[in-house]
Amino acid sequence: MTRRKKKFSELSKRSRVVIRIGAAGQLVVQAAALWDLSRRPADQVRGAKKAWVVASFVNYLGPIAYFVWGRDVRR
Repeated sequence: MTRRKKKFSELSKRSRVVIRIGAAGQLVVQAAALWDLSRRPADQVRGAKKAWVVASFVNYLGPIAYFVWGRDVRR
């Protein structure tokens, strides 16, 4: 017996809210990383800025990795 995937509209209200909050959180973290990358000089970024831009599109992990390991705040 195979289970059919539910459509978004078929999910409970709570599930839809949780998904929307998660999506909004992802967009905020990614936007913050992209904003920081666009304004930070290349010598204050560990690695290539273009690589961090691409990495920022990996859900949550990319932008968080940039803020933890990508920024060289010692300068």
